[in-house]
Amino acid sequence: MALKKYKPTSPARRYYTGYDFKELTPGKKPEKNLLEHQTSTGGRNTHGRITSRFRGGGHKQRYRIIDWCRAKIGVPATVASIEYDPNRTARIALLSYVDGVKTYILAPDGLSVGDKVVASRNADIKPGNSMPLRHIPLGTMVHNIEMRKGKGAQLVRSAGTGASLMAKDGDYAQVRMPSGEVRMLHLDCQATIGQVSNIDHANISLGKAGRTRWLGKRPHQRGVSMNPVEHPMGGGEGRTSGGRHPCSPWGQLAKGLKTRNNKRTDGMIVKRRGQKG
Repeated sequence: MALKKYKPTSPARRYYTGYDFKELTPGKKPEKNLLEHQTSTGGRNTHGRITSRFRGGGHKQRYRIIDWCRAKIGVPATVASIEYDPNRTARIALLSYVDGVKTYILAPDGLSVGDKVVASRNADIKPGNSMPLRHIPLGTMVHNIEMRKGKGAQLVRSAGTGASLMAKDGDYAQVRMPSGEVRMLHLDCQATIGQVSNIDHANISLGKAGRTRWLGKRPHQRGVSMNPVEHPMGGGEGRTSGGRHPCSPWGQLAKGLKTRNNKRTDGMIVKRRGQKG
């Protein structure tokens, strides 16, 4: 997939880049049986109070139901189409199984219409095939990884990402995540071979503020521009943060504070992200 540039007919258009969508199946509409209606929360909870700031608006979307479990073990499927999904950065692939069932999966890089994929421990090591970590050779690039057997994939689902299977010891495998973290996962957890599609997503330049609003993101107001009653870093003549470290309106430090608090799974992390050595 290549990026598309535009003629600089306006200042925003000069830096505006988008997708050429050549990898998508032309004229293919989403599968109606795999669509769900979804509403925008605008960052508000069930009481109508804002719990996530700077969200709202955005284009109306329908949710595509993705098969995260790949539960049809041993049943071969053919890739019917590669489609765009407005809810995620990666492309999705429509699978048509031999028994007539159709499902969506995350499309790995290199998968094309007409390819055969299967979820089986005896499957070939090629993009789109899914199998437990126990049967995947060391050094293989994987994505769409389960954290608990049968729960469905939770890890490595963003565009262009991929994890590497580093080692196997006892009942656990060591997997290097895109962040650099090395984590232990049970060997019975399912993973899909290959790297997630839409690798050029990281190189996209939005170009203008309005394009961010299409994504449902509202302008982010800086704390230093507020009054003291509204933010700990507010107030002062000119740009000053009041001589304190950057923080949220409720005092949560924004830089350097470790927010992870799950001692039950601390032992599953072999190497932290950003850790040297």
